Amino acid sequence: SSTADYGVQHLTSIAPTFITDIVLPLPKVEKNKINSMMQHSLATFTIITLVGVCQALIPATPGEQTRRAIISTRDTISKIREANKPPRIYIDYLIPLPPATSDADIDPWPVFFPNLIIAIIVGGLAQQYPYAEEIVREILAGVVEDSTPEKCSSQVISASDCCGLFIQESPNSPGLDVAAIVFPSPDQLENMKQIEQMVGDKRAMIVFNRQYTRAADFGFFKKGESQQFLDRFEWAFAFQEIACRGEDVKLTFEQSTGWKASVIDENGQEIDVMDDSWDTATRPDYLELEKKINEIIPEPLWMRKMGEVQEKGFKFQRKQ
Repeated sequence: SSTADYGVQHLTSIAPTFITDIVLPLPKVEKNKINSMMQHSLATFTIITLVGVCQALIPATPGEQTRRAIISTRDTISKIREANKPPRIYIDYLIPLPPATSDADIDPWPVFFPNLIIAIIVGGLAQQYPYAEEIVREILAGVVEDSTPEKCSSQVISASDCCGLFIQESPNSPGLDVAAIVFPSPDQLENMKQIEQMVGDKRAMIVFNRQYTRAADFGFFKKGESQQFLDRFEWAFAFQEIACRGEDVKLTFEQSTGWKASVIDENGQEIDVMDDSWDTATRPDYLELEKKINEIIPEPLWMRKMGEVQEKGFKFQRKQ
């Protein structure tokens, strides 16, 4: 039915019903924090657009990350459509920590769903979901031309897995609607296939912050089936962080540049660790990254910290 509906009906009118009686709301005080963060995001977008600041390897603010995600996603969808292929894309967005988070916090995502069914999940996705919801709405409104956040509808696919479906309607044509699945896990394979059928070959389908990385994550008996599904997707935008050789490594993907890698050192400096021989269309390999870091930053972090202690003493002994 999906292909036949392209350009005729909006996705919201043909979307399957998953769970409509359970939502993931956020207390008013937290929503205010999110709104404040998003207003700052919009302000940052405006300032960068007007001033034309030179773009760093990694986004410096949530606003810059959102801006770059929108631009790269639009470029990726256009490229895929020019190749006459179904737009199926991944976005990995580094969700900012709550405003009240400090360096001493063990769990930066404290529980704030005390009265809901979703409260059975402690930490992690349940607490990130309201933040992700606002981010996804902003990205979708930027990706779909001439649309607004009010044109975005949503429903919960799985309350226990904190997985949701978002549909952004286009005011220009139903065929330009975009669907996004947030936090899908291997348990949502059938849901994702059902949504892809609904979306059809022309509309774009986004998987936002997937909770899987390979076909093996779906189990032995579904490995082949899931691989066929995963092969239809490609990256539109990514901002990831990993630890490599004890260093804080940031990985980014944008349509205009491909994959990039940088280390944020103990002084907050951004150090490019990409090798010119690497294929930027492929995510950097861990072992290759480790080798390159050893070449560019010979002294590991612990050794640099030891040198700092010998030079300046322990932090509690230093004068403020």
